Amino acid sequence: MTKTSINLQDLRRRIYDKAKSEPEWRFWGLYTHVCKTETLQKAYKMAKENNGAPGSDRISFEDIESGGRDEFLQQIQQELQQRTYKPLRNKQVQIPKANGGTRTLGIPSIRDRVVQGALRLILEPIFEADFQDGSYGYRTKRSPQEAVQRVATAIAQGKTTVIDLDMKAYFDNVRHHILLEKVAKRVNDANIMHLLKLILKATGKKGVPQGGVISPLLSNIYLNEVDKMLEKAKETTKQGNYTQLEYARFADDLVVLINWHPSNSWLVEATGRRIKEELEKLQVELNQEKSKVADLTKGESFIFLGFEFRRSRSRNGKWMPYYTPKQEKRKKLIAELQEIFSKFTSQPVKKIIEQINPKLRGYCNYYCIGNSARCFSYIRYWVMKKVRRHLQRAAGRSGFGWKRWSMVYIYGTIGLYNDYKLKRYTQAA
Repeated sequence: MTKTSINLQDLRRRIYDKAKSEPEWRFWGLYTHVCKTETLQKAYKMAKENNGAPGSDRISFEDIESGGRDEFLQQIQQELQQRTYKPLRNKQVQIPKANGGTRTLGIPSIRDRVVQGALRLILEPIFEADFQDGSYGYRTKRSPQEAVQRVATAIAQGKTTVIDLDMKAYFDNVRHHILLEKVAKRVNDANIMHLLKLILKATGKKGVPQGGVISPLLSNIYLNEVDKMLEKAKETTKQGNYTQLEYARFADDLVVLINWHPSNSWLVEATGRRIKEELEKLQVELNQEKSKVADLTKGESFIFLGFEFRRSRSRNGKWMPYYTPKQEKRKKLIAELQEIFSKFTSQPVKKIIEQINPKLRGYCNYYCIGNSARCFSYIRYWVMKKVRRHLQRAAGRSGFGWKRWSMVYIYGTIGLYNDYKLKRYTQAA
């Protein structure tokens, strides 16, 4: 693809620019860049930063570092160049779900994570140029909070009829032949396609593993035509500068918001029908029990990315979006914190704080937008009381020690997490 030697960052930028300027171009000569030392080193660095558990071969990052990282990468490079690389089967891990079921994570070996990461580094800029504005999942410089804000902005604009779709076991049912056809529309490199087939076959006859490095990119490629259809619907129904439709998708979580006016009832039906048609082409099923059409003007609500959305009046009487952390998420956090307090009853308070601070930080960093203040106040007060009770018991006293333990001591001296401030996200134009 290029005759001169350039670094990985410049290569990715050139690939993106080419893909953006020529939407029909099929890229060739990509495989040699996947095999480059710089690409493999970058892929290894990203894998190590995520610090995941070992795969089915039980080889950890510590094992690799002690045995020689360069030798490890050279071995991978040699296998790729000689076309002898074969991925291992993914390690299957069951993760409990909030509804009582389980979700299966497919954990590749570190060796396979490096290869997937290298392939992703080269393919990503091609398809990033093709992805639509309403797609937010696992994309560079895009966050769940921005997707949530996009939805909130649409509600503020009067788009209060919401098509809330739940895709049934989406990641587990991605059809490999359909996915490969989509990739081949942009990639004219037999070695790349063969490597991708090997990676997919390691997951079974269908599906992409939740836990695979390249899976987020592949899942976005698979649903990109759905996004394109919604972008077209958004444009064709536009009246002047005002749009009748908005959407946001984060991986398999998709919501479509349509202007409340009764004259748009046909648009609600047509959009729902077209989405189902596109998903049928992909052999993606909808969970009918969880998919619904919500009318926010009637006091109904919907869930998106862990937030519950509804409408409420502001102090000046204006209708505004009102979105708070899903109650089940708060209950889950409290249950996890309670387990830590119970487990470390006889331990020094700083041991407890070491355990709970990361959980509080993660929760607050995610839900620090919208109308989360009341939820945050509840959590902050609950945690503070638990810490005070622990301190009192350690001192052989009862109660909460409101006068004995100052806020400066609790949040300063022993370092309990205390950043419950909300942030204001503005939607990029």
